[in-house]
Amino acid sequence: MNQTETPKRRNPRKIAGTALLIGIMAGAAVLYVRQAPSGNQPGSAPEQSACVIDKERSAALAAAAKGDVAAMLPAADPQSLSALQFNGPDGKPVSLKTFAGKTVLLNLWATWCVPCREEMPHLDSLQASMGSEVFEVAAVNVDTGSDEKPRKFLNEIGIEKLTFYQDPTLGIFNDLKKRGLVLGLPVTLLVDAKGCLLAGMNGPANWGGEDARAFIAVALGEGIS
Repeated sequence: MNQTETPKRRNPRKIAGTALLIGIMAGAAVLYVRQAPSGNQPGSAPEQSACVIDKERSAALAAAAKGDVAAMLPAADPQSLSALQFNGPDGKPVSLKTFAGKTVLLNLWATWCVPCREEMPHLDSLQASMGSEVFEVAAVNVDTGSDEKPRKFLNEIGIEKLTFYQDPTLGIFNDLKKRGLVLGLPVTLLVDAKGCLLAGMNGPANWGGEDARAFIAVALGEGIS
């Protein structure tokens, strides 16, 4: 009668060690997947690396930020805003990449924001006096819903030079809020020709006055006559 062979017992320490090694490798794989940056995310590494703080330019902007625009503070950290999206006057999506080659004064406003409403004529005046192939005031309305109400408001107060931009999804507002650049409305950000943040402020200002024009002239590397 054949006897059944007794199976060999496995070393429990060896089994535990193998399981631990597999667990570590799996955990490392999960960590890599979660932390690997996506090139499509705003502020990802490739986009950020394109922006560098120019200390000399920042100092010049800080010196020019006085009077009506004294609250404009030079950017403390380099970051690109070129991926920010909103709708153009035809309702089709555009981004700050569309403005490449232009210095842009980006302003977020809404019809329910009283300081925003008061600021619109000043922004229109700045666009009228300094708008060019190298500079534009981009006032983006963030009213939710259709564009009927904001367009009607702009027509009623005689806005003529500002192009109508809108983001009814509040996506641009929420993006900037996550970056710590927005506390409320209105908010105004100065962006260079490469889409990099130069300076910003929360709250309204008289953008149609001499202080504002002098500030923008410095941003453009020009003088005031």
